[in-house]
Amino acid sequence: MPNPKRRHSKARTSKRRTHDALKPVSLGACPHCHEAKAAHQICAHCGYYRGRQVRAVKEA
Repeated sequence: MPNPKRRHSKARTSKRRTHDALKPVSLGACPHCHEAKAAHQICAHCGYYRGRQVRAVKEA
């Protein structure tokens, strides 16, 4: 395997790593109960996904 002849500078390494940061999770409103929920996930508040109840939720 070929090895680098010279080391990469800190600036060059930092430029490559600028896109490695994590992005915040985008939340949308549940169409059934209007609570905040992650996309493509079952609503933790009402248990609905894509217009039908998938999981039973205990009433508070």
